[in-house]
Amino acid sequence: MSLINWTADQYGTNVGFADEEHQILFGKLNKLYDLATGGAERSAIGGQLDDLIAYVVDHFAHEEKEMAAAQFSGIEAHKAEHQALIATCADLQKKFHAGEADVTEEVGQMVKGWLDSHIPTFDRGYSSVLS
Repeated sequence: MSLINWTADQYGTNVGFADEEHQILFGKLNKLYDLATGGAERSAIGGQLDDLIAYVVDHFAHEEKEMAAAQFSGIEAHKAEHQALIATCADLQKKFHAGEADVTEEVGQMVKGWLDSHIPTFDRGYSSVLS
């Protein structure tokens, strides 16, 4: 079962690369969620966690590059949001691989909640500059 489903109404930014990358991100998150809540092997969960986090880092870098090129005035606040999530993810990743944490339903809901807030609040803020 999917944790999060991309729809233009809820998550669309009208910025082509961002909407495409968000859809890929959602797919990777859903795959991790399915593995973690479906009893998959820890190694499979860890591999998907690493893949998702690497993709998120690349996506954030792409967004930030585009915002900088467009001289988007909200870039610093946006980058701070990105850095906070990356720090949380890196901490989970480190603890997961050390056997000190698991990817749980609560982790999935936390990430979903972040996306539910971040995309409509922050990403839509750059749509008039980047579209």
